[in-house]
Amino acid sequence: MRLHVDQRHERVLELVRERGSVRVAELAQALGVSPVTLRRDVEALAAQGRVQRMHGAVIWPGSGTEAAAGRAPGADAESLVIGLVVPTNNYYYPEVVRGAREVVEAHGAKLTIGISNYLPGEDVQQAERLVAAGVDGLLLTPTWDEGAPDGMEGSWVAEFGVPTVLMERWAPHGHPAAALDRARSDHAHGAAEAVRHLASLGHRRIGLAVQVSPTARHLRFGYAAAVDALGLERVPASPLDADPPAGEGDRFDRTFAYLCEIIEKHGVTAVVLHSDADALVLIPRLQARGIRVPEDLAVVAYDDEVAGLADQPLTAVAPAKRQVGARAAALLLARLTVAPDAVPTHGQHLDLLPELRIRASCGTGIARP
Repeated sequence: MRLHVDQRHERVLELVRERGSVRVAELAQALGVSPVTLRRDVEALAAQGRVQRMHGAVIWPGSGTEAAAGRAPGADAESLVIGLVVPTNNYYYPEVVRGAREVVEAHGAKLTIGISNYLPGEDVQQAERLVAAGVDGLLLTPTWDEGAPDGMEGSWVAEFGVPTVLMERWAPHGHPAAALDRARSDHAHGAAEAVRHLASLGHRRIGLAVQVSPTARHLRFGYAAAVDALGLERVPASPLDADPPAGEGDRFDRTFAYLCEIIEKHGVTAVVLHSDADALVLIPRLQARGIRVPEDLAVVAYDDEVAGLADQPLTAVAPAKRQVGARAAALLLARLTVAPDAVPTHGQHLDLLPELRIRASCGTGIARP
């Protein structure tokens, strides 16, 4: 039979009094409730001064068992366990994970990971699994199609009862996740820098081709802002922006057709391509059609995963992936290691600027009119 909240509180107090300190995950299992529910109970009891919380453990006041809980208030991060959920481990995110791991392990803590593979609902299941296993905090990259929740979608990210930091995601004002700490790449700035560089080489008609991803909206925004700010000529948008492709083959075929059209009919002499993996497929197709890079078309790729390895190395915008993971982990550790009686730290939203890496695919520019 499910216990009433008052009965759960009494049972929590009984178990903590008996043992001196108990991990939250153990208490949840003993009471047959979710870790999220148990953490809410503990928060209520701690607010009344009946128990103390210590990063994943509950302690009986004055019991002298702080060491048994794994760490003392305001101590270093040793024995902390950090949970991390990312969409994939084979593109973009390995560097994010590496940055987080380096910071976590440098502080003597442990990182444990979950992968959602962009499957619907898998991100929340992975996060719940980590919380149930007793992690002290979460680093999350939810599977939000445009990098932000749609309406009140994703409110679960703020409901785990442990400190949580978003990586490469954001939430609009009014959303429960908007108050969470976050670290992300400023992709709009990266796209604008690509346009600015191409304009400095004399290009006045610059195109943009992006794949469907959480990054796309930011690239479109930064690109359009830079085109307007620099007084460049506007280029018709890709039809894929409004009509998503049916699959990978359709995406490449339609993107190639769009590039040919804006080059041959609209006089485009430069383009920003997302991603650089796509650029490695599309550039040979363009060259087979007689469109030379960079003589006829200057190219800036986006992501810089493999751009430097092309037979003709591609100029690319490189988001600060490793730094995003590192800064997110540092934000979370700061939350977890602050003394309970310290002044609360203000939340932080960190936007890290991508780097433009100049290589051969832009050439030396074109003659100015």
